Amino acid sequence: MYAKGGDTVLMDERKKELLKEIVENYVKTVKPVGSKSLCKKLKCSSATIRNEMAILENMGYIEKNHISSGRIPSELGYRYYVENLMKPKDLTGEDMLKLQTIFSNKELEVNDAITKCMEIISDLTNYTSVVLGKSSSDNLLKQINIISLDVDKIIAIVCTDKGVVENKQFILPANTDIAEIIKVSEMVNKMLVGTPINKVAEKLEFEIKPIIAKKVKDYETVYHIFYDAFNDFLLHNTNLHVSGRVNLLKEPEYDDTENIKRIASKLEDESFKEMVDKIDENDELKIYIGKDSHFDDNVTVIKRKYKSGGEEGTIAIIGPKRMEYERVVSLLNYMVDKIEGKDEK
Repeated sequence: MYAKGGDTVLMDERKKELLKEIVENYVKTVKPVGSKSLCKKLKCSSATIRNEMAILENMGYIEKNHISSGRIPSELGYRYYVENLMKPKDLTGEDMLKLQTIFSNKELEVNDAITKCMEIISDLTNYTSVVLGKSSSDNLLKQINIISLDVDKIIAIVCTDKGVVENKQFILPANTDIAEIIKVSEMVNKMLVGTPINKVAEKLEFEIKPIIAKKVKDYETVYHIFYDAFNDFLLHNTNLHVSGRVNLLKEPEYDDTENIKRIASKLEDESFKEMVDKIDENDELKIYIGKDSHFDDNVTVIKRKYKSGGEEGTIAIIGPKRMEYERVVSLLNYMVDKIEGKDEK
């Protein structure tokens, strides 16, 4: 619904169909969509189409291209399309066969199969694919050590039974008692040694925090030091695999040097891993368009979590806002079904 000047405009079926056609035409052709090309499809006069397009433009769903009289979808238009008009596309037999062949190869570990399949999906779509697999569930906490560097500076060192060691430096708030931090580290070592690293933060919250709240004066500060140290370990001990970086840079949207440099730099930045890893609480597929992606205003990121044999991770596709949404959604959902064995039940 849209209100302007006291008038209310409904998103009726014709407008929905028109927006759907504009999005899907622009995705295929990368050319602004004019009224004439839509007349036959929608069985309306050119004047009617122009009028409806003007309304959609006022509603913010489409916008004018500067070099043409045609219209292209806006970020809001893509969002409406994804949430209300899109229908996941059935995979072709060829696409399914390529992916099934990898999963049916019993010599491959699951993580390797996921990586190879995402490489294939990158080739199929010409977008960038990402696998972020967390490999921490088989790492058990062996010890956490606190080393004092100064009156206001410490290092927390986390060690696992697999020999993985990570350290994080902390600047302490004024008047923080380092002796209390060391006391809590002894408590953590006594109670949590042998716990899978990816479960430590949870136990820290529900088992350790209530105890230190009674024994440590500034317990919130101390608690967050340990919480941050273990979360930092999880963040750094992940397997990130990116395929088709160049694919994204070949899209028409990034046809100038500045755009290419900007996107290429972001794909290499450390915050890229955090962006992929950050996902809403549930495990449903999520679509982040433009500004919502927290990556770049001119991309779409579609991602989903997966779980397999005690491991979990995220698979994602990064492409232009002008993306084949239906196909990418179907491919990622198919992947998760294969990874989690849902298609065999």
